[in-house]
Amino acid sequence: MQLLNQAVVAEHLNMQAAIDAIEGLLRLQEKNPNWIKSPDRLVIDTFSEDDNNSQGSHLSMPATIYDGEQEYTAVKLVTICPDNPSRDLPTTTAIITVSKNDTGEILAIMDGIYTTQVRTAALSGIATKYMAKSECESVAVVGCGGMAYEQLHAVLTVRPEIKTVYLWNRSHAGAETFKERFAQNYSQWNVDIKVCEAIDDAICDADVINVATRANEGLFSVDKVKSDAHINAVGAYQPSMKEISDDVIESSSIVVIDDLAGGRHEAGDLIQAHDNSDCSWTWDDISGDLQALVTQKIKKSSDGITLFKSVGAARFDAAVALYVAQQAAQKSLGTSVDW
Repeated sequence: MQLLNQAVVAEHLNMQAAIDAIEGLLRLQEKNPNWIKSPDRLVIDTFSEDDNNSQGSHLSMPATIYDGEQEYTAVKLVTICPDNPSRDLPTTTAIITVSKNDTGEILAIMDGIYTTQVRTAALSGIATKYMAKSECESVAVVGCGGMAYEQLHAVLTVRPEIKTVYLWNRSHAGAETFKERFAQNYSQWNVDIKVCEAIDDAICDADVINVATRANEGLFSVDKVKSDAHINAVGAYQPSMKEISDDVIESSSIVVIDDLAGGRHEAGDLIQAHDNSDCSWTWDDISGDLQALVTQKIKKSSDGITLFKSVGAARFDAAVALYVAQQAAQKSLGTSVDW
C-alpha cells in the first residue's frame, strides 16, 4: 500500500490527466452503466451557526469502478470547515482510500484535498471544453478561495487562447493574494490578471465565468454578462445556498449538471429557481448531465449563455484517485507500507 501526502499527489496529478480520467469514466459508464456504482453521499452537518463557529459538514463518498478486468473501490472522507481560512488552513480537508475488490487489498491512502480541487476543476474544464464558444479571450474568477486556483487552471487547460483573467472576491486582499499565488505557482500560463473592485467589472467582458462562493443569493444579474458567456458554478452545494441568479438560469440556452440525482437535493441555485413561482425555469428544463455532454447527446447551440452546475459525485473522485493510485503502484510513489 502506498501512502501519498498532498505534495506527492500534487506532483504527479496534472489537470489534463484528471480531465482524461473523468471523460474516460463517463464514456465507460455510457457503454456499461452497471460497471460504475456511486450511491448518494452521506452528509452530516457539523456545529450550529453561532458566534464561535460556522456550520460545516462531514461527507462520506464511496464508489466502485469496474474497468472490464478489475473492480476497485474508492472512498473519500471529507470535512468542510468554513472558519479555516482565518486559521490559514484549507476550507476542505479530505483523505481517499483506493482498494481492489477481489482481494480487499488497499492500493493507496492519499490526501484528498488536492485531488478534490483538481477533480472539481476538471469537471468545469470538461464543461468549458464542450459548452464555451470556440474562441475565448477572457475568464472571470468570482470567489478567490482555495477551489478557485484549480478552477482557473482547468479553464486555461482547455482554452489556452485565453489571455486575460478578471478577479473578484468579497475581500480585496483575498483577490490580491490569489493573483500573486497564481502567477507564482502557475507560471506556465501567460495571462494578464486584473483585480476588480466590483463584481460587475469582473464579469462584464468575460467569455467564461467561474463562480465558487458560499453565497446565499444570486451574485449578478443576466444583463451584466455577455450574451454568449459560459458560466461554471461550483459553490452553493446546499439547498439554502445560491450564487447564480434566477434570471441567469432561466436565460441560459443550455443548463448542464454534473450529477443529476445529487443535484436535485443539493444544487441550491437550481432548486431555488425551480421552487420560485416567479421564475420560469424548472427541472424539466435541464439539458442533461455531464455524461450526456461528453457523449454528445447534448450539443451546444450557436448562441446564448451556457451554465454548468457542479455538486460533485463520488465516482468522479474515484476516477481521479484510481489514476493516482495506479501511477503510485507503477512508479513506487509516496511511502510503501505493509498493511
